[in-house]
Amino acid sequence: MLCLTVVLLMSWTLGGAQKNITWEVQRYDGWYNNLQHRSRGSVGSRLLRLLPANYADGVYQALQEPHVPNARQLSNVVARGPSGLPSKRNTTVLAVFFGFHVLSDILGTEKPGCPAEFLNIHIPEGDPVFDPAGTGDIVLPFQRIRWALETGQSPNSPREQTNEVTGWLDGSSIYGPSHSWSDALRDFSNGQLASGPGGHVPRETDGKVPMWKALDPSTGQGGPHGIYVRGKEQGNRFLQAMSIAWFRYHNYLAAELAKDHPGWSDEDVFQHARKRVIATFQSIVLYEWLPALLGTPVQTYTGYQQHLDPSLSPEFVAAARIFLATMVPPGVYKRDPRCHLQNVSSSSGPFPAVRLCNSYWSRESTGMQQEDVDDLLLGMSSQIAEQEDSVVVEDLQDYWYGPLKYSRADYVASWLQRGRDLGLPTYNQARERFGLEPLQDWTILAPHSQQKVLEVAALYANNTAQLELLPGGMLEADSPLFSAIILDQFVRLRDGDRFWFENTKNGLFTVKEAEEIRNTTFRDILAAVTYSQQAELQSNVFVWSKGDPCPQPQQLTAQLLANCTPMTVLDYFEGSGAGFAIIIIVLCCLPLVSLFVAWIIAILRERDFKKLQKKKKGSVRREVTGEAIHAMEWHGPKTDSSLVYIQLQADKVLKVLDGRGLVLRSVSLKAQQRVEVILSSNKGNKALLLKSPKEYDLVLFFSDEAERSSFFGKLQDYLKTSCLELHVSEMKEQSLLKRAVTQEQRKQILETFFRHLFAQMLDINKTDAGELNFESSQKAKESLTCELSRAEFAEALGLKANSMFVDSMFSLADKDGNGYISFREFLDILVVFMKGSSEEKSKLMFRMYDIDENGFLSKEEFLRMLRSFIEISNNCLSREQAEQVTESMFQASGFQDRDELTWEDFHYMLRDHDNELRLTQLCIKGVPEVFKQNVHSRVSFIKKEPRGRILSHALFFFSTRANQYQLHLYTEAQRKKYQQNKAQQKIQEFKRFIENYRRHIVCVVLFSAITAGLFVERAYYYAFASPSTGIAQTTLVGIIISRGSAACISFMYSYILLTMCRNLITVLRETFLNRYIPFDAAVDFHRWIAMAALIFSVLHTAGHLVNVYIFSVTPLSVLSCLFSSVFMNDGSQLPQKYYWWFFQTIPGMTGVLLLIILAVMYVFATHHFRRVSFQAFWITHHLYVLLYVLVIIHGSYALIQQPRFHIYFIIPALIYGADKLLSLSRKKVEISVVKAELLPSGVTHLRFQRPQDFDYKSGQWVRIACMALGTTEYHPFTLTSAPHEDTLSLHIRAVGPWTTRLRELYSPESLALIGKLPKLYLDGPFGEGHQEWHKFEVSVLVGGGIGVTPFASILKDLVFKSSINSKLMCKKIYFIWVTRTQRQFEWLADIIREVEETDRNELVSVHIYITQLAEKFDLRTTMLYICERHFQKVLNKSLFTGLRSITHFGRPPFVPFFDSLQEVHPEVHKIGVFSCGPPGMTKSVEKACQQLNKKDQAYFAHHYENF
Repeated sequence: MLCLTVVLLMSWTLGGAQKNITWEVQRYDGWYNNLQHRSRGSVGSRLLRLLPANYADGVYQALQEPHVPNARQLSNVVARGPSGLPSKRNTTVLAVFFGFHVLSDILGTEKPGCPAEFLNIHIPEGDPVFDPAGTGDIVLPFQRIRWALETGQSPNSPREQTNEVTGWLDGSSIYGPSHSWSDALRDFSNGQLASGPGGHVPRETDGKVPMWKALDPSTGQGGPHGIYVRGKEQGNRFLQAMSIAWFRYHNYLAAELAKDHPGWSDEDVFQHARKRVIATFQSIVLYEWLPALLGTPVQTYTGYQQHLDPSLSPEFVAAARIFLATMVPPGVYKRDPRCHLQNVSSSSGPFPAVRLCNSYWSRESTGMQQEDVDDLLLGMSSQIAEQEDSVVVEDLQDYWYGPLKYSRADYVASWLQRGRDLGLPTYNQARERFGLEPLQDWTILAPHSQQKVLEVAALYANNTAQLELLPGGMLEADSPLFSAIILDQFVRLRDGDRFWFENTKNGLFTVKEAEEIRNTTFRDILAAVTYSQQAELQSNVFVWSKGDPCPQPQQLTAQLLANCTPMTVLDYFEGSGAGFAIIIIVLCCLPLVSLFVAWIIAILRERDFKKLQKKKKGSVRREVTGEAIHAMEWHGPKTDSSLVYIQLQADKVLKVLDGRGLVLRSVSLKAQQRVEVILSSNKGNKALLLKSPKEYDLVLFFSDEAERSSFFGKLQDYLKTSCLELHVSEMKEQSLLKRAVTQEQRKQILETFFRHLFAQMLDINKTDAGELNFESSQKAKESLTCELSRAEFAEALGLKANSMFVDSMFSLADKDGNGYISFREFLDILVVFMKGSSEEKSKLMFRMYDIDENGFLSKEEFLRMLRSFIEISNNCLSREQAEQVTESMFQASGFQDRDELTWEDFHYMLRDHDNELRLTQLCIKGVPEVFKQNVHSRVSFIKKEPRGRILSHALFFFSTRANQYQLHLYTEAQRKKYQQNKAQQKIQEFKRFIENYRRHIVCVVLFSAITAGLFVERAYYYAFASPSTGIAQTTLVGIIISRGSAACISFMYSYILLTMCRNLITVLRETFLNRYIPFDAAVDFHRWIAMAALIFSVLHTAGHLVNVYIFSVTPLSVLSCLFSSVFMNDGSQLPQKYYWWFFQTIPGMTGVLLLIILAVMYVFATHHFRRVSFQAFWITHHLYVLLYVLVIIHGSYALIQQPRFHIYFIIPALIYGADKLLSLSRKKVEISVVKAELLPSGVTHLRFQRPQDFDYKSGQWVRIACMALGTTEYHPFTLTSAPHEDTLSLHIRAVGPWTTRLRELYSPESLALIGKLPKLYLDGPFGEGHQEWHKFEVSVLVGGGIGVTPFASILKDLVFKSSINSKLMCKKIYFIWVTRTQRQFEWLADIIREVEETDRNELVSVHIYITQLAEKFDLRTTMLYICERHFQKVLNKSLFTGLRSITHFGRPPFVPFFDSLQEVHPEVHKIGVFSCGPPGMTKSVEKACQQLNKKDQAYFAHHYENF
């Protein structure tokens, strides 16, 4: 019932819709021919095995050497022989090619299977055709054909091949194997098939129909040119002519029907014509061609047999092909109806026939005229085929069109290999199946060719049971086995076809119409479609008999025809190497290009920033007096000259000024009796050298000789007026410049001066001091006999030349009063400071400031001394404060009634600081490192008194000279210390590292394990477990690297979003998860993931570069298996070029764009460019949106696998999106600024409204944006307000373009123009490690520069909580403030002062380190220290800051400081260290913590932030 319903529905759909179509129209794809087995004979149906499969493993593996002979060797033995023997049955060449046409109608087994499997044919060494060089390494590639994927899995279901066309004689070679194919062939006008110009041939293919486009082996030409659109692709012009004949016959019938039935529609005409053509084709095949071919009549048709399986057998597929191949001639005659043969012209001359080997896939047939097709058809009808034996002409055996990159192949060897691919039974098994006696004796196989039989027997080890079907069938006399196989197949096709024309039950034809069709011969068709008449053709065009018209002149042989074009080997990558290398280089240069762009932007930003700073400073240019003479000063061969102005002063001083009028140097002429001037004698005379014996020389270049003469004249008059003698000489400019002592040369001289000065003073080995290695002894003498000027002396001390300290010290050292200090004079004063006693040093200072040299130091001179010390601290004290200190020091020593002090009184005043004076030195800039180890090192630490009270304001010093500690440390019962060797220290260090970073390690290991697992899973999948596409076999390394890294990239680029969910992290860090996940390291983890993802991105790219190369040299037949959605195997075998993969595919283009985006993002995210141009970083980092879009598009093409990125991306994207939406909701709210204040050191203090429900903790930070600046970029800043305050405050230092512009915006001038305080956008708060300060019993806060901002909030919060008696785990806080000068951040001093006033429990200990001062035990610093301690003792506050906090000079010694904390707090096992500031400072803190953590004492947990 179901079958009847289907038939009725099909009849209505396909036929009933046309009123003149009364029969069931046969489907194009072969379905529903058999209503019980609907797919039988359809496109894609399986071949029917007549015998069990003969595979090596019984499943799918083909028999190969050594189990069977080499295919080429077997071909040479079986098929090699002389051509030119005519068919025994006088079968015509037309019958042979008609047979191939019939096979193309029912067989479609040419296309390779997927995944690509190869049974390559190894060519024997020295093969004359394929290996004439005798290399022995020639292999002809041979691909296995398509099979049903559900077969070949077990011995119960061995591999079964499929047929890609219908298995019925239904004209699929004329109309195509599908309805859409048929529609593409039609003209849809009067039932005609579409034709080309002239109407005699089909139109050329336009790509809509997937025609086979194999390369022409004789010319290498390919493409659609010359390929006609037909129902089935054909391989040469002879088969093409056969197909064109049927094409013409359809149109001939359609024209007759349209003429007889003018009322019929196009569909009516087409289907009637198609029905008649198919029936005629069936009749000719079964009742005319087959008997002529086999010499055996076909039994009478007895009716349709529904239960008979007519499916094609693999035995028939191979037997029919080989059987017909033995009859193919080497060439084909062309003749006209009058029996005139047409010569064929070629490059080597005219020949009597068309050579077969040069006609495969020939594109020369394009535009064929009717006469060309007719001449071929008529010629084939008169030409006798080759004899039905085992011999195959060389056109097939040696010059068949080749597979893949080889232009030629062996047809016989290929079909022998195809038989093994098909799993054909043995020769004896096949004979038994068809009722023939099995072979027992080799001699009876081919009595006519015993020599061949013996050679074949030797190849099969004389075992007849191993003889394969095809070679056995070829050697048979009269081919009984092949004939039986072919006849059986066609009879089954006829009897099992429901649409057979003789089946009167299908309603196609009446008995009379069937009889009429039966009487139609191929001669009638040729007479209808060619210009010949029936009388000019024999009655049976498949057989030529004596007396038939137009006999052939002779049986063709290869010697009579043009030579076959020899084999060529294609190089798919030829001409692509350079371009591919360029693309790789370009991809590698993407980071360099991005770096170059970033460098340009950085230069522009720095230039703009400098302009902004200049504008901000508003530097005042001094007027250079009109008396000054301008010239260019030459500084040396590698330094640019600069414009200077020369002024001749009245006091024998020559001043050199810059363009702003600032003094660059002063050349004193006082000590010179004679001034030496050297003039250049070159053309132009522009140079002038003024020698300065005790300094570096002055070399001036003038624009012309007149300017130099003018200056020289003024100089002469000036020297004459000053009573100074002038010595003038001339020399060449080059010699003049060599004679000049440049500033760089002077520096080298001074360096040697100081090295040997210290070497002599400290008795250091000369090798440590450095040997003198000058060009001449004169320069060596210069270095040791040179004298320092006041400016050079001041520079050595790191002070200004006009400072009081320099003036006093210089006057003391310059014993001869010549205005310079000699080597001996410097050594004398240096010895006192470096080796002298405290008495000698105090006496030296006394003499320095005893200006009137009366042996007394007045209060005014004492005040001058004090103020000279204060100069180095940026004049931090006023004169009144200095006077107050002086009076207090006099009073403390009992000298309040005196106005003058003797040296004994002065030394008594310093009695409490004898040790400090003894250690005091004079610090010299540029002292070589080798001397520093000889200089005492001092540190400070905190001491615990026996009473148990912490003296947090006491500072002590000790010296490590002679490895003897000069201070007894307080000790009490504490953890026992062990002396550890280096191995134990390393183990302890490792333990502490694990303890400190255990959360980080677990997260990194877990993340790395997941990443590695994803890589291994994808690598294993594609290497061993992927679907059988064959891609792993094609590019194993490339696919493993690219797919494994793709999984890692997908995971990393997805979950990196979580590290930027600031709101989520801020919330989670307050939960129990913070004990397991280091949320404070989110940014570091972000960078780590980014770098790892970058590495995998590079790996992914490298993998795809390998893939692209391999795909560029992989034939199309393999690519069509790998990428079935992209490529279709059209026979051309030419793969796409490398650039197609890069620039013409979605993955390629998006991949290149992704690399560009990554290069830009990573370069601009580096620390340097982020600091130079934060805006560029901000903009480029927002490319992440485009990055994710491109990643999604990149994988959505599903070129290799289905998209998987969403698996990793969805969850992190949703979380990040929610977090971002929360931030955006806050960003939209404008916040009013309550107060804006410009503080010293470029700090801008902003106080603004606290948004509703804005809860935060001390130490947290926010991001702000200011739209008034014309940008939406957000910048992070730490809150300096405490959580209990009603407003929020920020202290922002102007160090970059954005912060500088922000400071300008809130300047009084800008606010006066705007009229109101610009509003801000706020995002936050966000958590960081500093807010963990309260979780430690002892916390150390280290702030450097503007990095003190988080601690301002913490200190205020701490004091507030302490004042309300809030319970705190933290019992003690040490705050270390590192600053260049106490004036730099005076706002913090106010906060510290507030803390000191409210800190009644002595919870906070503040230590201030002023780094601008000289080293700690420099003479000046020591004196300041003495004054500071005195001031602290008398007034209980710092001389410099006004705070009770300790003020230190120099950089903080973190190791001793932290070490002293272990002594003060022995019961504390873990101390929290929180630092924020420059990277150098935080690194020093980190190193100190690491060093102390090697000991088995208190553990220092360090949390830091850099800015």
